[in-house]
Amino acid sequence: MDSTVGRYKPVYDHQPWRKYHAKIAVALLLTAALLAGCASSGDFHQSTGTNVSLHGNNYKVVKAGARGQSVGFYLLGFIPIVRPNYADAKSNLYKSVGKPLEGRSVALANQTQDKSSLYLLLFSIPKIVVTADIIEFNGAPSEPEDK
Repeated sequence: MDSTVGRYKPVYDHQPWRKYHAKIAVALLLTAALLAGCASSGDFHQSTGTNVSLHGNNYKVVKAGARGQSVGFYLLGFIPIVRPNYADAKSNLYKSVGKPLEGRSVALANQTQDKSSLYLLLFSIPKIVVTADIIEFNGAPSEPEDK
């Protein structure tokens, strides 16, 4: 005769992960929230407060449509390995002139900034492109003489 008949048989839990199911779910949600909250984006617009009149013959165009860009690399589309930045794009814009601009009275006119990204399966390539006309001031505009 079986000695366990009629007696309480201890039940063995074949799924011990059930005890930790809620803890694992909370940990995964917190990790996802932390990873999703680590992105930032912003622009820094600076003005020197200079007022210059661009009429008459007080300026000349050094290079129309000068272009500079900065490219980055994101692993899995959200882990930044190299970030593109505006300063590098603007520096490349000035280098695209092909002439030294130091000591000259130059300014950017019609400046635009474009941001784009190429998304592939395992990575993305963000890009910042700055385009502008580079102008040089010749001095005070010549005033028509009244006679």
